[in-house]
Amino acid sequence: MASTNGTAAPTDIFVPDQLFHTLLTVVDFSHDSSGATRTPFVLKSHGTLDAAKAFARQSLETLGFAPEDFELYRVREPQDSSSSSSSTSSSRPWTHGDGVLVFARAFDGKEFIVGIDTAPNNESLAASSSDGELRLPEGARFLHYVLQITIDYNADRSGAAQTTEIQGAYIHRADAWKAAHLCLDPAQYAEFDRRGDAQFIEEWPYGEDVAVHAVSETGQNSFVAVKRPPEQRHELKPHNLKKK
Repeated sequence: MASTNGTAAPTDIFVPDQLFHTLLTVVDFSHDSSGATRTPFVLKSHGTLDAAKAFARQSLETLGFAPEDFELYRVREPQDSSSSSSSTSSSRPWTHGDGVLVFARAFDGKEFIVGIDTAPNNESLAASSSDGELRLPEGARFLHYVLQITIDYNADRSGAAQTTEIQGAYIHRADAWKAAHLCLDPAQYAEFDRRGDAQFIEEWPYGEDVAVHAVSETGQNSFVAVKRPPEQRHELKPHNLKKK
């Protein structure tokens, strides 16, 4: 998803200090009315904010969705920060959060929330200044992302108070997995579990994408996961991160 075809003149290529990632969060209200069952997906990365925003506004369509697939489908347009333009509404105030560019609600109740997250360009990836597309080396088609998901059970006992931060983007999955294991400092947590620890040889209860689970002194649960972009809508499968 993050790769691009074609060539560009040498003067068109630059290495941005930061990457702009399109982040989709699927909230599965169809099976959990609390909103605690939610899953983040990084859809694509760009070297410029404008390119990331342009992609984000039509990102659900790249997965095979159409506006008519949703009960509500709203896109926040660049020309008006206080309203949105979509297939169902063209002048209503924007009520879905300042950082949200697309908000959609499916007929079964699932919500799709699309925004932009910014993270350092830790692999010094090159991009085109003309269209913001990344130039991935070594024939790579997409990036592997390290995500930190924090659930604040003090704010909401159901687990619906969640934040997701992208900690890094890597060409190779092995590098992303290594970074995920080193993302958090065990000394800062009351409980700290890594996938691969001896006590989890039989079963790792936090999901196959999760590398680390940690619990702070105040009860916040943090999960560090490695994810790749979904290519089709059927890959958007919400899962529930388990509190320990």
